Amino acid sequence: MSTGDEAIQAAEERAESTRERNLPQFEDLPVPADTANLREGPNLNDACLALLPLVGVWRGEGEINYPTVDGPVRCAQQLTIAHDGRPFLYHEARSWLLDEDGKVIRPAAREVGWWRPQEDDTIELLLTHSSGIAEIFYGKPRSQTSWELGTDAVVRTATAKEVVGAQRLYGLVNNGDLGYVEERAMVGEPMQPHVSLYLRRVVG
Repeated sequence: MSTGDEAIQAAEERAESTRERNLPQFEDLPVPADTANLREGPNLNDACLALLPLVGVWRGEGEINYPTVDGPVRCAQQLTIAHDGRPFLYHEARSWLLDEDGKVIRPAAREVGWWRPQEDDTIELLLTHSSGIAEIFYGKPRSQTSWELGTDAVVRTATAKEVVGAQRLYGLVNNGDLGYVEERAMVGEPMQPHVSLYLRRVVG
């Protein structure tokens, strides 16, 4: 069996419990609905092919660590990357804190935004956070299964904490899971690791 055949077989095996799942949809929506399952809904726009492996719903755990945090602190996240056939991807992340036994303490960070791939392989990522911060990231694929981005601009409301910049790295690991690490410069601290997560596909 060739390497390509092995990769296809491995992908099919990983999808056994997720291929029939997708985002809840309203049947009467008059425009194409978002889909996080490439087997359903509109075809992925050609402009987004470099981001194809990200499409899905991912869920897993990790930790938050920073000099201003009494940590590391365990956390979990659900990340949704979906599309409606146009040349961008929808992004939504919901996080929550966990105690030492893995029980939920409370909801944590939320963010929504858009991945906007460009013809020169540049990726624009626009994110808005529930904490009052809006960020514009630019980046490029590092490989067919990893993407690195850094902030070009950060805007915050008067009540948000000081954030100067951030860097993110997303990548498929261990034959199909999603690893994510973020560095941040904020509240007077230099750029340094802040969040790391290991997510498994639950839709797509």
